[in-house]
Amino acid sequence: MSTDDFIIELFCRIDDQLKSLEKHSQSKFSASELVTVGMLFALKGVGQRAFYRWLERDYGEWFPELPERTRLFRCLKTRWYWAQLFLAQPSLLGIIDSYGIELIHPIRKGRHCKSWVESGISNHRWIVGGKLCLAVNQWGQLIGWAWAAANAHDTWFHPIIEAFKNRSIIFADTGFHAKEGDPDNLKICRRGQWNARMLVETVYSMLTVVCHAKKMRHRVAAYFQAHLGFMVAAFNTLIAWFGLLPRNDGFIPLSIAQFNL
Repeated sequence: MSTDDFIIELFCRIDDQLKSLEKHSQSKFSASELVTVGMLFALKGVGQRAFYRWLERDYGEWFPELPERTRLFRCLKTRWYWAQLFLAQPSLLGIIDSYGIELIHPIRKGRHCKSWVESGISNHRWIVGGKLCLAVNQWGQLIGWAWAAANAHDTWFHPIIEAFKNRSIIFADTGFHAKEGDPDNLKICRRGQWNARMLVETVYSMLTVVCHAKKMRHRVAAYFQAHLGFMVAAFNTLIAWFGLLPRNDGFIPLSIAQFNL
């Protein structure tokens, strides 16, 4: 599939999903166009300036009412919650895990007085940035997400688990265990126990390789949040592109590599 065909079909799928959203009377850029651009930005995995140059140069004719760069990203920041419409439904069993995202080099921490980033440990090394937490169902689709500064403990994400109370049992590693007050539907698994939890690591691996999610360039929390939201929406859209077809052994392979921009 060529990039042109991919973008056209992506827009059509998004437009079908957002039929209930009405266009603002003063807006020349439709909701479907904005979400399409947001997902392409998340897939491209580059900075705002580089992405806008690519979009305007190669596909400017496809988006005749494309706003100026800063205005476009302010719109994405404001409408990030539209990405929530692409979350999947929970299953009986779910998995949750967190993932560190580096935003600046550790030596640069503290140079900006209003910076929200913090120091934390990710993959056994120190980073300065944020933390993304994803909850997936048993097929690998994203059902919930949240973010925090990198120094947040995994128990900070308990509200995601509680949101699926009476609908899903969520498996997690020992980092999600609180001294007291664990959600009733949280199942703590020690190392080597219920290794099907590695499904969420597969999801993070795809986001790292395709969306370059391990390192981002945002300095303002609202833009960081919008980027994560559209990345989650893009992932759910792409893994279901050809349908979640199981193999003979019942395993459903996940891949978004063919959509790498």
